Amino acid sequence: MFELRPFEHRATRAMRPYDPFREMEDLERAFFGGRPFAGTRDFGGLTEFKTDIQDKGDSYLLEADLPGFKKEDIHIDLDGETMTISAERHSDHEEKDKEGNYLRCERSYGSYQRSFDISGIEEGEIQAAYTDGVLKLTMPKKRQTVSSARRLEIQ
Repeated sequence: MFELRPFEHRATRAMRPYDPFREMEDLERAFFGGRPFAGTRDFGGLTEFKTDIQDKGDSYLLEADLPGFKKEDIHIDLDGETMTISAERHSDHEEKDKEGNYLRCERSYGSYQRSFDISGIEEGEIQAAYTDGVLKLTMPKKRQTVSSARRLEIQ
């Protein structure tokens, strides 16, 4: 069992039966923005941030590319057996646009979010670092407890 996997992979979306109501909801979310349902990864026109997960034996190393984000705009939330990494980029081009300084503005802004199953991770020992636009999480695996067999004396 691989504990660190994104919820609902894109391939599962293609295998779902056709639902015209869900398709309309997806269209509405894509047009007006907002958080889509769990099967899609497009957050108001922004693509997901990319992650690499390595098995280091006694721990996992998750590296997420988050270039251009400030450290204080990145949040890691643990809720039960789910870890959610979210980041928000704010736009300042609206204020400068009034002055006519921008000829073209292509950099995206908004919210990014990914969730991971951490059922096999020691939650209290997760370490996070953010340098050069890469968020690195070192997540120790849960230790396997071996039950010792013993015989009870009857009295």
